[in-house]
Amino acid sequence: MALAAPPDLSDLDIPVQPLARTYPRGLFVEPHQHAWGQVLYAASGVMWVETPSEALMVPPQRAVWLPPDVPHGIRVVTDLQMRNIYLRPAIAATLDPRVQVLEVGGLLRELMLTLVEQGRDSRGEYYQALAQLAVLELHKARRSTLRVPLPNSPDRRLMNLCQAVMAQPSLAVSFEQHAALAGASVRTLARLFQAHLGMGFAEWRRQVQVATAVAELIQGVPVSTIARAMGYSPSSFSDMFKRALGVAPSRFPIPALTPSVGR
Repeated sequence: MALAAPPDLSDLDIPVQPLARTYPRGLFVEPHQHAWGQVLYAASGVMWVETPSEALMVPPQRAVWLPPDVPHGIRVVTDLQMRNIYLRPAIAATLDPRVQVLEVGGLLRELMLTLVEQGRDSRGEYYQALAQLAVLELHKARRSTLRVPLPNSPDRRLMNLCQAVMAQPSLAVSFEQHAALAGASVRTLARLFQAHLGMGFAEWRRQVQVATAVAELIQGVPVSTIARAMGYSPSSFSDMFKRALGVAPSRFPIPALTPSVGR
């Protein structure tokens, strides 16, 4: 585990504070919160952002908007380059009051990367103009759907199972195996799923699989490779994906990938 290390957020005269971080695969940043709003951007790599009520899959070309004071942890799926910006509370209040997954277009991406580069001159006119334009782009950014509900339950067995599935969503690991690893009976966990998530294990795992599959598709992984990794045949995986999102994975709209971050 790792502790969060945000920038200095004490100066309210600065509209936007940038942050660059690189995290290795498998790292978990412990839950924390900030008084400022935050945009977590996966410039390269994939992460799960976990809030008290849901987990959000964040592949490249996506970012998570976190309003002020929202507790969140970060589970790094692949080696990750983060380029984040923090918005002072008065500016954050003009954006969504709810956590959102945003699609990051070319202009918003370049604005966030440039804000990180220019961070030492955060009081200059150029930086102020970049910050204002970035906020406008955040307002118009399209919202995505890569979110999975998490249980609001004091029973750690249920949360441990959910986190295990997020790490390995394949059908090759059965509910019974997950239950044994979590230290609870299948019957107990089935009851906890219904009580705290309003659905069964299989339905919840499908949501994790769809979010994971979209992240893989965005990175250019072939549909057949994704299907096999999740324990499906290509045809049954396509059927599952289409039932969930209304479109076959081969026809899922994928934005053009921008080059890997080198700054």
